[in-house]
Formats: sequence, structure tokens, C-alpha cells
Amino acid sequence: MAKILIVDDARFMRKTLTAILENSHYEVVGEAENGRQAVEMYRELQPDLVMMDITMPEMSGMEALRIIKKEFSDSKVIMCSAMGQQKMVVDAIEAGAKDFIVKPFDESRVIDAVSRVLA
Repeated sequence: MAKILIVDDARFMRKTLTAILENSHYEVVGEAENGRQAVEMYRELQPDLVMMDITMPEMSGMEALRIIKKEFSDSKVIMCSAMGQQKMVVDAIEAGAKDFIVKPFDESRVIDAVSRVLA
């Protein structure tokens, strides 16, 4: 079973993603509320996948993505954002994200992205 780390500053969004993933038999091994926690938890848990918001306090998802990719080149990260702007999507993919999901979450889109990235 794939281990997934969820990173979002909004508790409601973390809970929503957790429910979607657990309903599809994925294991959520941790939740972080900012990029700094995400990097620390990645180092500790080394999950199979990270689902991470872009805009967060303390350290953005983009900063955390760059650090995680630098330390763990084979890491798999799907970025999430309420702002589906083309530039953000391109920046995230160029920084190493495997996919990009726009909020509010569409359950089938989330599961499709996760299964494709983990394949």
C-alpha cells in the first residue's frame, strides 16, 4: 500500500484529501501544515508520494518541493493549488512535480493523478 504525506495549511483540505485517499485504499502516513514541516516529515517518513499545496505560511510548497527534490531526487510530489494559473503549473512541473491538481478537489481527478504518478 502506498504511503502518502499530505501538506496543506488548511485543516479542512487535509481532511478532505485524507478521506478521498483512504476511500481508495491509500495510506496517509502524515499531515503537515507548511513547507518546513513537509520537508522534516519527508525526511522522517520517506513516503511514496507527497500531495502539497503551493501557497502556505513559513515555507511555500514550491520551496519545500525544491528542497525535497534536491535531497531525494526520486521523490514523487503532486502539487495542489486553488489558483490554477498556467505559470504556477509550469513552475511546479519544472521544479520536479509529477502532476498538478486544482482545488476544489475532484475525487476522480485526485485518484487518477495519484495512481498515474505511483504507477
